[in-house]
Amino acid sequence: MKTILKTVPLLLLMASNAAHAEETYPSRPIRLVLGFAAGGGTDVIARGIAQKMGDAMGGQVFVDNVTGANGNIGSDQVAKSRADGYTLLYNTSALILSPSLYTKLPYSYKDFQPVALTASLPIILVASPKSPYKSASDLIAAIKANPGRLNYASAGNGNITHLSALLLLQAIGGSATHVPYKGEAPAVTDVASGQVDFYAGTSAGVIPFIKDKRLIALAVGTEKRMSGLPDVPTLSEVVGKPLELGAWSGIVAPAGTKPEIVAKLNAAIQTALNDKDLLVRLAEQGAEPKHGTPVQYGRFIADEHERWDRIIKSNNARID
Repeated sequence: MKTILKTVPLLLLMASNAAHAEETYPSRPIRLVLGFAAGGGTDVIARGIAQKMGDAMGGQVFVDNVTGANGNIGSDQVAKSRADGYTLLYNTSALILSPSLYTKLPYSYKDFQPVALTASLPIILVASPKSPYKSASDLIAAIKANPGRLNYASAGNGNITHLSALLLLQAIGGSATHVPYKGEAPAVTDVASGQVDFYAGTSAGVIPFIKDKRLIALAVGTEKRMSGLPDVPTLSEVVGKPLELGAWSGIVAPAGTKPEIVAKLNAAIQTALNDKDLLVRLAEQGAEPKHGTPVQYGRFIADEHERWDRIIKSNNARID
C-alpha cells in the first residue's frame, strides 16, 4: 500500500511536468529550413520573419539553408522530421510546383501541415545595364530574332523564376536557353555581371540590385504598375495580353504536428507580420505581407497546386 501511495504522487508529478513542457513550447530553438541559398530575396524575408517570430514566442527561430534540387532536399528533410514544432519549412511555391515537375519526388505537399501564408512577391523581368537591352521591347525583339541564342537565369530547375520565364517566352512565341542556379542570389549576381542575358526574378531578389543600378527593370508581373517602379511597364502591356506572374511563401510543419503548436506558431507569425520594422523590410523588397489561418493556407496551397499543375502539363514543363 505504501509503495502504491508513493507511486501515485510520482505519476502526478510526471504528468504535471509533461503538461508544463507542452505549455512552455518552445523550450528550445526552432529550426526554420529554407531550401535555397543565403542572400537571396526569400532568404532575407525568411530571416526577418524568423527574428520577429522568436521575439513573439520568447525564444529563438533560426534559418537553416539546406540547398539543392529546387528546394526539394530541404523540403524532404522537414517532411521526415519529428512533428514536434521544432523543425519547420519556410516554403516557396516550389512546394506545390515540384509534385507536378518531378515524377519521383520523395515527398508530397500533403506531407506538411500548413501553418501560415507569409508574403507574396511580384516577378520582375530584368537585365544587366551592360547588355544592349534597355527595354522589354528590345529584349523581346532580340529573342524573336535569335531563337534559342539568348539565355536566361533561374533560381533552379522548376523554380517559379524558371516557369515565369517559360510563360513569358510562350506569350511572345520565342525561345531561349535556360541556365539554372542553386538559388536566387547567384542567379542575380550573374545577370548583373552580364554573364546571362535576362532573368524573371522575384521582387525581393532583384529590387536591391535595381536600386543600386546593377540591374535594369524591364517589366513587372503585377496587374498594374508598381508604385516603386512607376515608369516600368507591366508584362501585360509589353506582350499585349494578360500576363501576371508572382511568387509566394509561407511556413509549414511536418504533418501530424499538434494543433495547439500550429496555433501558437500561426499567432507568432501574425504578430511578426504586423511588426513595423518587418513591414518596412518587406516593402523594401516589394513584398506584400499576407495574413490568415492554417486552414486558409491549406486551401490556398491546394488551389495553387491545381492551377500550376494545369500550367505545367499544358506546357510539357516536366523536369524528369
